[in-house]
Amino acid sequence: MADYFTPTVIQQTIPDADMTPLERLLLSHIFEAERDGDSWYFFSEQGPADMLYVERAALELALAASEHANESAANSFVREYLSDGTSAGPLPSHLDLDVSTTSWEFIMQDVVKRSPTLNYVTAVSSFTCSRMRPDGFGGAVVLVSADEIMGKSTNEILEDFIEQVAP
Repeated sequence: MADYFTPTVIQQTIPDADMTPLERLLLSHIFEAERDGDSWYFFSEQGPADMLYVERAALELALAASEHANESAANSFVREYLSDGTSAGPLPSHLDLDVSTTSWEFIMQDVVKRSPTLNYVTAVSSFTCSRMRPDGFGGAVVLVSADEIMGKSTNEILEDFIEQVAP
């Protein structure tokens, strides 16, 4: 059995002041996070997580502390998640938060929109595999600006090159 990985690096450090408490909480669970002065360096050795194990009280506190910001993808997502959970009874003290229905790119886009210093954020990912499989290697780049999210895989870049030289 082959194991697939997507090591990812957010190339810019993200100023702490540019993120809401909820965005910081979610991004630090989607990625690994290290303090870099007044900023955060986000990365993932295996790939961005799409299932987060989060303490409910910390999530509720971060949401309440983030309500002052304009509507954001993080606020909407968590508010909807918490309201859906209450219809089935009280929520447990720790939550499995499935973020596969949203994207870290949209959270990061809200950060860029509000940031006085960031014009964009870039992410570089490599696709690796524990076995030498043809579908297990490559990479991708993503650029997140206030207005657009763009990305291409190495396969797409290769297709662009082939299209230029193919008769």
